Amino acid sequence: MPVLKETDFAGEVVWLGHAPAGGSMQSQSVDRLSLGFSGVGGERHEGTQRASCVRVRNLYPEGTEIRNVRQLSILCDEELQGTATEMGLQRLDPGLVGASIVLRGIPDFTHIPPGSRLQGPSGLTVTIDMENRPCVMPGREIEGENPGFGASYKPAAKNRRGVTAWIECPGGLAVGERMRLFVPDQRAWSP
Repeated sequence: MPVLKETDFAGEVVWLGHAPAGGSMQSQSVDRLSLGFSGVGGERHEGTQRASCVRVRNLYPEGTEIRNVRQLSILCDEELQGTATEMGLQRLDPGLVGASIVLRGIPDFTHIPPGSRLQGPSGLTVTIDMENRPCVMPGREIEGENPGFGASYKPAAKNRRGVTAWIECPGGLAVGERMRLFVPDQRAWSP
């Protein structure tokens, strides 16, 4: 019996980005991505391992080599627009927040269960790690393009910053394609 159940939800890919290694966190818009087990080739989050960061400080000393479950930053177009509106902007460029994939059509996207899968038509399958909590880094990028608005990003993006994810099955993905959502077939944790 499968442990992941397909939902009735699929997200349309409305934006794809590539954040070159060695640069800022900004990602550049592309029409197609080729994703391998290491993520997107030549990107700042590429790799099967990474150095631990402040987000897992309670588990490891910073810099400890761990599995890279932050290969991708996936956002929801509707949530991104909500963040922009709360900030007082008409639109927020996904590249400024380092997005890899922006999907439209999956409600409450930032809170889909960890371990969920998104599968594209090529067979590409990504595993959701967890919510990508907002931080000040995107605010710095936003400030450079929209002076006076950077500091408002972190509070405006709370509960709608999207998720981090890693590649479970390699493949390609293009703007306009749809990714089907599969969630773990288990009850919610109730300790």
